Amino acid sequence: MKFRLFAIAALAVAALCSCSASAEKGKTLVLYYSQTGATKVVAEELQRQLGADIASIEAVEPYDADYAATVQRWRQEREVGVKVAIQPLAVNLDQYDTVFLGFPIWGGTYASPMATFLADNSLAGKTVVTFATFGSGGIDSATADVAKTQPDATVIKGYGVRNARIERAATEIARFLIENGYVDGEITPLPEYSEAVPVTAEDVAVFDAACGSYKFPLGTPVTVAKRSYDGTEDFRFDVKSQMPDGRESSSTINVVVPQGGTPEFTQVVRSF
Repeated sequence: MKFRLFAIAALAVAALCSCSASAEKGKTLVLYYSQTGATKVVAEELQRQLGADIASIEAVEPYDADYAATVQRWRQEREVGVKVAIQPLAVNLDQYDTVFLGFPIWGGTYASPMATFLADNSLAGKTVVTFATFGSGGIDSATADVAKTQPDATVIKGYGVRNARIERAATEIARFLIENGYVDGEITPLPEYSEAVPVTAEDVAVFDAACGSYKFPLGTPVTVAKRSYDGTEDFRFDVKSQMPDGRESSSTINVVVPQGGTPEFTQVVRSF
């Protein structure tokens, strides 16, 4: 009888340990690298709304916050193939099934410290949801690069925001998380875009107001598709431009005009 009671107790303890381990494995981590603080803002908002754990990737030799200095160092490192050293992680990745992975966009992909992390760590078997901050765009190409480096993970494109629009992040993240089922909630689904049609003079004026002051030329809008929601006018421009070597390139540029606000472009998705 005593043996039976001991065996039952042992099984109960084993079951509790198993449940505890399972609970640990189901946890979500927000893991990010931030150079200027913009990606940190997005990461902390994601962590707050998800109720997740959070950790940062830190370069052993931090980059200068100055844009020109960072670009110069990044180019030099890229030319000679430098692998940027990063600090040891403060978390155990084995505890997490889902990782929200965030970074600034450098040269159309994730920043160099994130490249080191991805080269040195396996996210196999995990769901990886990217998020990024950028000057014009790049989350699509960066997410594709993450998928290449982590072929055994399920990599999903997540939320991206321009540095110039960082104050919009909290509201947009809330919609993103609910729309994609990461948190519970109710939102009105966004309508589909209209069929793309040739731009009018009024459309070009909206495009120029949103993009004209950007530090690099973004091209000439050719066609546009539109939709409206919550007092916001949303434009999706198909744009043509010319590369320095003479090749023609195309891109999609999204522009929104908030109710009572001025036009602002949200991202550029380039295709060559």
